[in-house]
Amino acid sequence: MKTLGASDAKNRFGELLDLARREPIQISKKGRKVAVMLSVEEFERLSNLEEEILALKAEKAKKEGLIGVSESEALLEELLNA
Repeated sequence: MKTLGASDAKNRFGELLDLARREPIQISKKGRKVAVMLSVEEFERLSNLEEEILALKAEKAKKEGLIGVSESEALLEELLNA
């Protein structure tokens, strides 16, 4: 992953946009990593991957007998009103 300083990123913003379409670009400020710029396509791919992972975790939890948020709230309400 290429790294640009914040000043370079600011001064070469058009070039930064072009670079980010090809690969993620790390932005640093005073030697500290502060941000990563990436293409919309890569962002969407990562977002979709995150959603798939969460769905798999939810499916696994359900198979293991854990209940969801709405079921938990209903059970809590039932217990409080008993």
